[in-house]
Amino acid sequence: MVFGIVALGVVEALVEPSLGHGVAKLAGALAFAVGLVFLIVGRTELFSENFFDPVAADIAQGGGKAWARLARLWVIILALNLVGGAVLVGVISIDGALPEGAPHALVGAAEEIAGREWAATLARAVLAGALVALLSYMLNAVNTVVARIMVAYMVGFLLALGPFDHVVVSALHLLFGVWNSSVVGYADLGFNIVLATAGNLVGGLLLITLTHTAQFRSERG
Repeated sequence: MVFGIVALGVVEALVEPSLGHGVAKLAGALAFAVGLVFLIVGRTELFSENFFDPVAADIAQGGGKAWARLARLWVIILALNLVGGAVLVGVISIDGALPEGAPHALVGAAEEIAGREWAATLARAVLAGALVALLSYMLNAVNTVVARIMVAYMVGFLLALGPFDHVVVSALHLLFGVWNSSVVGYADLGFNIVLATAGNLVGGLLLITLTHTAQFRSERG
């Protein structure tokens, strides 16, 4: 996802001087989507991406222990997403690592995220959770690499175009802002992680996964 964030910053910086802020945002969203393609084709796991299989299995098993294992799995995935992303954010924060103008564009994105009201952040996180959870269902409906790339690209584009608050993407944006801006602080980062995680769970787990699981069980039963 960090490479998607880098692509967003570089493209926005290149496009905005000649075509304006609006077109630059659109172009940046188109560029960001490549990061989600890397993730899907590389068969890595993004927090809230694939809720259906483990949830369906745990519902079938029943009991509190099953849900405890599931919660532990999600915590580990989220932690690894954030730690791995933070390492790469540290690399791109080195002076001169990014083309001219890209750091300014990424700092602007971080300040925009940090400046949102909490209700807006939560609402955008619910939408992001639903969108990313839907990705796994759409991937199950296609059977070619080209189709998987197209589905991943469309979801990545919508995720950035919103822009919706997926906890990993927003946290890495904010972390870049913490290390490169005097406006964004660690308190903004922590607050966003809490809100975005809650919203992603509501959107991905309650609105999408549990409704699909209930439908699946009713069709089988």
